[in-house]
Amino acid sequence: MADVDEILLEADAKMDHSVEALRRELNGVRTGRAHPSLIETLMVDYYGALTPLKQLGTINAPEPRLLTVTVWDRSAVSAIQKAIQSSDLGLNPAIDGQTLRLPIPPLTEQRRKELVKLVHHKAEDARVAVRNVRRHAHDELRKLEKEGGMSQDELKRAEEELQKLTDRHIATIDAESKKKEAELLEV
Repeated sequence: MADVDEILLEADAKMDHSVEALRRELNGVRTGRAHPSLIETLMVDYYGALTPLKQLGTINAPEPRLLTVTVWDRSAVSAIQKAIQSSDLGLNPAIDGQTLRLPIPPLTEQRRKELVKLVHHKAEDARVAVRNVRRHAHDELRKLEKEGGMSQDELKRAEEELQKLTDRHIATIDAESKKKEAELLEV
């Protein structure tokens, strides 16, 4: 049987994972500047297996509006090109031997608004994940109290601590969302 501290530590760790997942997802949202994280998690059909692009070549941002992908296996170039074109990033790669050049066009106002909505949606998903962790931990605390592992006063203190954890993580999610939104609305 888990004790209160273990339940709270586990909830904190799971909430941290939700925040990190949001950060990774927000890195993939295009802001008009070239950054390798825009495409590194794109899945490429490489010999029948879906493989992240970062495992197939080196991704660089030599200029603020240009990404280059130097592919290690020449036979993967067309598969990578197809994956980039079919993504929702709106990028059109130019092939130069084993290197793909991806010029990053400036964002239109309409596309910026769509991306802000996407950021809000991803942030809300992260908030829901944190709340689900809280609910699960709360259920475990109640179960522990029912089994006689803690008093009602201890339960009350643990619930308050759990709520503080939740509030802290949701504030972090909100801050990450606002930061990304500011990046998107910069001209």
